[in-house]
Amino acid sequence: MLKARISKHSLQFKRPGGTSRGVLTQKDSWFLTVWDESRPGIKGIGECSIIRGLSPDPWQEFDSLFEKLTADINNHYRWMEEGLQYAPAVRFALETALKDLENGGRRLLFPSDFTAGKTSIPINGLIWMGDPGFMQRQITQKIENGFRCIKLKIGALDFESEMKMLCDIRKQFPAGELELRVDANGGFGPEDAPAKLNRLAELEVHSIEQPIRPGQWEAMAGLCAASPVPVALDEELIGINSRSELQSLLETVRPQYLILKPSLLGGWARSEMFIREAEKTKTGWWVTSALESNIGLNAIAQWTATLGNPLPQGLGTGQLFANNIPSPLQLRRDRLFYDPQSRWDLSLIK
Repeated sequence: MLKARISKHSLQFKRPGGTSRGVLTQKDSWFLTVWDESRPGIKGIGECSIIRGLSPDPWQEFDSLFEKLTADINNHYRWMEEGLQYAPAVRFALETALKDLENGGRRLLFPSDFTAGKTSIPINGLIWMGDPGFMQRQITQKIENGFRCIKLKIGALDFESEMKMLCDIRKQFPAGELELRVDANGGFGPEDAPAKLNRLAELEVHSIEQPIRPGQWEAMAGLCAASPVPVALDEELIGINSRSELQSLLETVRPQYLILKPSLLGGWARSEMFIREAEKTKTGWWVTSALESNIGLNAIAQWTATLGNPLPQGLGTGQLFANNIPSPLQLRRDRLFYDPQSRWDLSLIK
């Protein structure tokens, strides 16, 4: 018989993280631990990580939901297929915990050359929103640390100030030396987006994530068809739970890329459905974290390493927190490594 419990941990940002939805100083994660009572020393752990205002999970009802899930853990197949349809982060936690338990409770979910320490994952450097001086300092630090692909959160400052920063970067680093990605988090309006995209194209920006708010499929389709900057869907994918709905989205909008966040899509099995459908329409994709601790990031990174996608992934977020879970994940320049000689420290998971 399986047993389960839930513990909560509040991750503290080393520095406030600015987005178009506000400034993040901390975020909560819930850890689901599952074990077989006949082998109580072997435990699988999964993480439910949410971003309030973005994650669709009913976090106000988590106490009740977790109580029901842990009491009914032996019916986990039903929970995976039906009970957590609209709680993707909880579903990802359950999927991870069960996979970890199945593999011996070692946080070794997808053994590969990555987990053997032989290969690494290329990642982009994330630049948070803030005043121009703060953003410029972040950019300088990332470039000095060896990043050759950086992603800037835009859409909250005056657009001219953001353009000036991007122009300054391009003057120092041409497109052949530094890849620029921007993420508007829906901060543009459908009316002004085309003009802004034309200006961004002059700087040879690689792509823009979610230029306008989700739910405007026709407007987004028009942007994707006409934009000189490739458009990547991010928030637009949240709440897509069926293959038919995803197919309808892809056929209508025709984006150039998808941004896959397993915590927001319901886990890696669900994310693989997005990959299969994207490849049918020749839509590119890459994987990013949703600000998980190293428990969730480890699961996402190990899965991502098996996919063979050469693009820089958005998996460099483990360094953001002052009280993260110590793990074998290591960031060296612009690549994420897994050190098989390092040990996990799970003392923060009570």
